[in-house]
Amino acid sequence: MTAPRLAGVPILRLGDVLVTGLLNELDDGAAVAFTEELTERISGSSARGVLIDISRLEIIDSFVARTLMELTTVARLLGARVIVAGMRPPVAITLVELGIELVGVETALNAEQGLAALGWRQAPDPVEGSRRGAGR
Repeated sequence: MTAPRLAGVPILRLGDVLVTGLLNELDDGAAVAFTEELTERISGSSARGVLIDISRLEIIDSFVARTLMELTTVARLLGARVIVAGMRPPVAITLVELGIELVGVETALNAEQGLAALGWRQAPDPVEGSRRGAGR
């Protein structure tokens, strides 16, 4: 599994879903580079879903918010559904105070719920006492 870091943001692939996260606030140049890199990965991998975890973001500005909206639109045109997960209350409040609506952006409370909404399921925990590969 590879995770190119051109924009400084890791992008992982889990089946047909790409998972990434904004680990800190992005300046305008990094936001543009992230958008370009993620768009290339969606196109190149035929991903049908993208999860962007923003739970580490303390603040968001209007440019990054607009970038998320544009990225969502581009991803949809490429056949992928984007879910932004983990928005903190201060970020949500800031967006409302700035009058910014994330039009077309789906959100989830956390990454686990976002992945579930994209149809990705974690393998169930093995039953205690069972052995892997028993009966083979």
